[in-house]
Amino acid sequence: MPATAERHANGNHRLSTPAPDVQAVASAPGYQLIRRNGAVTPFDAAKIAVALTKAFLAVEGQSAAASRRIHDIVAGLTDQIVANLTRRPDIGRTFHIEDVQDQVELALMRGEHHKVARAYVLYREERARERAKALAAAHPAGGSTAVLHVKTADGALVPLDAARLSTVIDEACAGLDGVSADAVLLETQRNLYDGISLDELAQAPILAARTLVETEPNYAKVSARLLLDKLRREALSFVAGRPEQATQAEMAERYGDYLRAYVRTGIANDLLDPELGRFDLSRLAAALKPERDLQFDYLGFQTLYDRYFLHVRGTRFELPQAFFMRVAMGLAVREIDREARAIEFYNILSSFDFMASTPTLFNAGTLRPQLSSCFLTTVADDLDGIFKAVKDNALLAKYSGGLGNDWTPVRGLGAHIKGTNGESQGVVPFLKVANDTAIAVNQGGKRKGAVCAYLETWHVDIEEFLDLRKNTGDDRRRTHDMNTANWIPDLFMQRVAAGADWTLFSPDETPNLHDLYGKPFKAAYEAYEAKAGRGEMTVFRTVKALDLWRRMLTMLFETGHPWITFKDPCNIRSPQQHAGVVHSSNLCTEITLNTSADEVAVCNLGSVNLAAHVTDAELDLDRLQRTVATAMRMLDNVVDINFYTIPEARRSNLRHRPVGLGIMGFQEALETLRLPTASEEAVAFADTSMEAVSYFAISASVDLAAARGRYASFEGSLWSKGILPIDSLDLLAEARDGDVELDRSATLDWATLRRRVVETGMRNSNVMAIAPTATISNIVGVSQSIEPAYSQLYVKANMSGDFTVVNANLVRDLKARGLWDEVMVSDLKYYDGMVSAIDRVPEDLKALYATAFEIAPEWLIRAAARRQKWIDQAQSLNLYMAEPSGRKLDEAYRLAWRLGLKTTYYLRAHSATHVEKSTLKGTDGKLNAVSAAPILMAAPSACSIADPTCEACQ
Repeated sequence: MPATAERHANGNHRLSTPAPDVQAVASAPGYQLIRRNGAVTPFDAAKIAVALTKAFLAVEGQSAAASRRIHDIVAGLTDQIVANLTRRPDIGRTFHIEDVQDQVELALMRGEHHKVARAYVLYREERARERAKALAAAHPAGGSTAVLHVKTADGALVPLDAARLSTVIDEACAGLDGVSADAVLLETQRNLYDGISLDELAQAPILAARTLVETEPNYAKVSARLLLDKLRREALSFVAGRPEQATQAEMAERYGDYLRAYVRTGIANDLLDPELGRFDLSRLAAALKPERDLQFDYLGFQTLYDRYFLHVRGTRFELPQAFFMRVAMGLAVREIDREARAIEFYNILSSFDFMASTPTLFNAGTLRPQLSSCFLTTVADDLDGIFKAVKDNALLAKYSGGLGNDWTPVRGLGAHIKGTNGESQGVVPFLKVANDTAIAVNQGGKRKGAVCAYLETWHVDIEEFLDLRKNTGDDRRRTHDMNTANWIPDLFMQRVAAGADWTLFSPDETPNLHDLYGKPFKAAYEAYEAKAGRGEMTVFRTVKALDLWRRMLTMLFETGHPWITFKDPCNIRSPQQHAGVVHSSNLCTEITLNTSADEVAVCNLGSVNLAAHVTDAELDLDRLQRTVATAMRMLDNVVDINFYTIPEARRSNLRHRPVGLGIMGFQEALETLRLPTASEEAVAFADTSMEAVSYFAISASVDLAAARGRYASFEGSLWSKGILPIDSLDLLAEARDGDVELDRSATLDWATLRRRVVETGMRNSNVMAIAPTATISNIVGVSQSIEPAYSQLYVKANMSGDFTVVNANLVRDLKARGLWDEVMVSDLKYYDGMVSAIDRVPEDLKALYATAFEIAPEWLIRAAARRQKWIDQAQSLNLYMAEPSGRKLDEAYRLAWRLGLKTTYYLRAHSATHVEKSTLKGTDGKLNAVSAAPILMAAPSACSIADPTCEACQ
């Protein structure tokens, strides 16, 4: 490659031949380029096009045909490069020349221009060696003596405090295996220039450490600690009213004073409840553990920084331990010894043993403490009811609630409207309105509004409902941003198995079907079929049940919606059968609570970090019991403290007091115990671990009932009859004439607990639900919910940006066997983060670290079924298929129904093109290595791997 190619990427020389036409090339006005000598020049996208053109001509020649083809390729590649450089506002508006050249390399590899990319990489390495030699000759003692200056907030230039920069980086690397402070400092210095701003100076070491994450997972902690230094300067300066900064070591002495100033500042700015100022802040300050600031990974900490920490016009003033204490104080505000309880709550939050859901973290201790996660509503069959439901959605979503709407009562297309003597347009046009409302109310920009619409399988509009997420057809009858779910009665699944017919009705002619389930539903449904057969029904249609089932699965495959959820097990096993009917689940399919015209169901969520409660040998039951007891008290407090935006939600929540305690970090727990996900031992652990959580959660609710009183609607519930979740399986088996294939074994003393429940009562109508936990699991740094790993090395994208994620447990095991090196990193990238295709990885590690797409979905379904027997609500269960087919989908979802699962969630599958190319200097030359996670078959709007699962819940 000619030497001018690299110089043109730097931006100094002109070609003797005309440069390509770059009118269509994206520009980046206002951005700057740091050259290798530290000089800063305006960024010019046209010079990238010149460098690319020279690279192609050097490899492919200069014929007229080649030149025309190269012209078009270069324009497209340059657009991509500029977009990638400028799409992250958090990295500032200044690029180093090496960053630009990295993006050039990436673009060449993504475009599969492998020969050009290889030549480009080799040329860069050659030039780097030449520069190193020249530098060594010019500065034998090492390095330049130039003094850099930093521009302060008032525009003054002050010398760079190189000693402090080195100290902060050393502190960030302290105590972490496999990291080098020198490597981070060297990479940081490469991105400094004279006149750099304070914010850019703070960002430079963060970006430096991020580039090293793929080779050593602990650099994710280094990046987080460096971001923490930036936050300390921001927060301390704001609460002090003058420029302040502190190292982590200095914060050990300063955190107490800061906490008091933080509370004053929050109250003065109308962000914190003034009641927090009446706590004994000295007592709380003494309980803070500043060292816990160091346990974050970068993804979790950046997420907190961007969306959770309190700020005034974008300036954050909330440090991590103040954040956890604020949440703890907000949840303890009505306790008798509220300082003691706040410290108790703080300890399980800040230790990552338990994490409250996102709305609780957002709003606890604030002036509007809307702490609940999920809201379920039933939409009435009249205009007042329909638009009240839409308004309720907006009010509930405003303060971070996730919504599940039951639309089954709304009459179908062609049904008679008595008031106008006209015909109904059906449910679909109103769903479009609900979809657009969810987008309009985006929770103050913190995250997208999110709602899921449910429809029963017998509704006459069900076929149009299945098409809502399609990208073709009349856009006025599409809901591209709303989640949808099928609410399927057992009778339909039985008709599918029998190859029988299925009749669709409009609910205005079959009003009681909505509230019936099990054998009573079957009797009523068959009576309506007979009535239709006699010509006594106006709106109905008969289809083959199997054809409709196949269409459901086809839409699930093509669009990711509607999800498959089962009405009968949700109701038959509901503890609250006497109080009403479960008409739908929620946004993420884990909540199964009653709804009616005057009750909007509310659930208050939080999750135990199972990984923190497992040793190398077993589940630590004593620690788990302590965590669950405290967590249940926190969740119960939410009911009384909560800010309710509509009266129907308040009435329901205070009457039934449901909570949903779940788990996360299940995959790490399996890895600690050395149990492959696809194994009988892992299925058994899913059973026994959920049994323990269930036992302790129910016991804790009994203890709360003894101290605070049982919930108002306890009498008549399954609890009051001594029927616990494990016992309700018998009710489901009876309703299905024995057709439930499930292990019923138990290991704990359920007889004693059963007696306590009957004698003392329960504080909460429902106690367990496993939510997706995508965001809070990021904060804690574990895998979400009950999910298997879907890749061991990938790039995760969310509202905070792109983050390289590496399985630290896998790296630890590979290091122990001498297998972790640059070639292994390259191989992991090449094989989409899967170890199974890498020959030198031992078989036991291949089994232990098999990804979701390498595991048959039956293993996930069986493990979920074993959990479900202990859970009074449901679980967000994603299914993964590397090569989906109609037969596989049919088998998986029928198995889920047979095993008694209440709900399922997303279907995940590989797309035809599912990798993103990445550079990796110094490896074996596999330039088409991949760094991104598999792109999902369906890209969900509110809940996905790319955009974290169900943030509205967790």
